[in-house]
Amino acid sequence: MKCIVIDDDDISRRVIEDFITRTSFLTLEHSFAGAIEAVNFLKSGNKVNLIFLDIEMPEMTGIDFLNSLDQPPQVIIVSSKEKYALKAFEYHVTDYLLKPVNYARFFKAANKALESFDRSFIAPGEDKEIFVKKSNSLVKVKFDDILWVEALENYVVITTINDKFTIHFTMKAIENQLPLANFKRIHRSFIVNINHVHSIEDNSILIKVSDGKKIIPIGKSYRDKLLKDIKLISK
Repeated sequence: MKCIVIDDDDISRRVIEDFITRTSFLTLEHSFAGAIEAVNFLKSGNKVNLIFLDIEMPEMTGIDFLNSLDQPPQVIIVSSKEKYALKAFEYHVTDYLLKPVNYARFFKAANKALESFDRSFIAPGEDKEIFVKKSNSLVKVKFDDILWVEALENYVVITTINDKFTIHFTMKAIENQLPLANFKRIHRSFIVNINHVHSIEDNSILIKVSDGKKIIPIGKSYRDKLLKDIKLISK
């Protein structure tokens, strides 16, 4: 997730900057000592996913900053005062951190933002498809066209007949979006579309693709359930 920090206090700002660099799914795009500079940065077309925002700042407060944006990204407030919390949540901020912030509390807030960010990358369609975010568009992907889904660190790759989509998503979350009758978790890192399985050989599944075949391992703990499900499907 692309982040910016807005805080006129140098020490507080540097603490948040350090926490961001220590968090694998966050990337620090820019840091600002004032909200006006941040507004200009965003209105110049720079896109971010998350803002760490102080409230009490000269010239433009954090609340003034939120009022200046038509469609702000997710915001986590970082303030030394509790009294602004109710007002801040009127702007649907993701979380509210009180200074001094420790890393454990920071990570909890950041992870909350990540979960919301994940959900925004994929949306259910009308039973037969999902919409996957690609750049600034939502692309319709038919369930029938999905061959398999593979986990790669903090991302998943959806491989279809004609395309691939890499999104910041968890396997568990995407598994919940796919129809159970057709999609089976066969490994901690793989979900396959049973309709595209050509054969099962030993501890692997073979799926035919345009340039040959894809061999996907079956995890030991998933094998019995897979064979049972296939048997049920074949009746």
